[in-house]
Amino acid sequence: MNAIISASELASALAGPRPPVLLDVRWQLSTAKAAGEPPFDGRAAYEAGHLPGAVFVDLDEELASAPGERGRHPLPDLEVFGAAMRRAGVSSAVPVVVYDGGLGWGAARAWWLLRWTGHPDVRVLDGGLPSWEGPLETAVPRPAAGDFVPVPAETGLLDADGAAALARSGVLLDARAGERYRGEVEPIDRVGGHIPGAVSAPTTENVGADGRFLSAGELGARFGALGVSQGSPVGVYCGSGVSAAHEVLALAVAGIRAELYVGSWSEWSSDPGRPVAVGPEPR
Repeated sequence: MNAIISASELASALAGPRPPVLLDVRWQLSTAKAAGEPPFDGRAAYEAGHLPGAVFVDLDEELASAPGERGRHPLPDLEVFGAAMRRAGVSSAVPVVVYDGGLGWGAARAWWLLRWTGHPDVRVLDGGLPSWEGPLETAVPRPAAGDFVPVPAETGLLDADGAAALARSGVLLDARAGERYRGEVEPIDRVGGHIPGAVSAPTTENVGADGRFLSAGELGARFGALGVSQGSPVGVYCGSGVSAAHEVLALAVAGIRAELYVGSWSEWSSDPGRPVAVGPEPR
C-alpha cells in the first residue's frame, strides 16, 4: 500500500463504497513570534474550512505528551491518543487519510503514530489541503465512535541510546535544516549541532516546489546518495520528532523502512553529558 494519496484518488475514495476517515492535523512549529503576532491556531484554521467530514486532531495535545526531559513532543499517552482516534471515528477496519495545511509534518506525525500502533491502512494526502480542489465545509462533524485501540509495535521506535548506536552501525538521518545540523544556529534547543555520526538530510528536500513528494525513484536516489541502501538499518530524528516523521514517510514512499527517534534533538541536547558534533561532516 502506498503511504500517500493524491487529491484525485482521495476524491474517488470518498465517493466509493468504503470511504476513509479524514483527520485534519493542521499544525505549525511554535517559535518566537514577532511582537503582536498571534501563534498559529490549527483548530481555528480547521473551523474556517476543512475537507467534508474531516475531524480536527490536536498534535500538541493528542499526538504528543507534555514537553519535558523526553523532548518537546514526546510520545502521547496511549490512552489519550486512542481516545482521540476513536472520537474521530477511527476503526481498525476502515481506511484513514490524514492531511494538514501543506507542509506535511503534522499529517506525517499522525500517520506514523497510527502505523506504529497497529492501524493497517493509513495514508497522507500528498500536498495537503492546498492540493484539494473540491469543496470545503465549516460544520464540525460528530462521527460515530471508532474502535481503534493502539498497540505499539516492537520495532520502529528509537531512544537516545538506539539513535547513537544506529549512527555507528547504519544510517541516522538528521531531518532538520542544514544550518541547525552544522550548529550555526539553534533557535529552540539548548545547543546546536548534531548527533555524532548522523547525516544531514533536510526534510524540505523530500518535496518539490508544489509541496508534493518527489517520485519514489527520485526519493530512492536522494537517500541512496546519503548512504541508504535497501536492507540497511535507517533511523531519523529532527528537533522534536515531527518533521522526522515526514522523512520516515518519504523513505516509505521510496520503499525503505526506517525507525523514528521521537525525542530527537530536543531530548538529546537537553543532557549535557551527551556528545555533540558540529560542522558539515557527520563526525
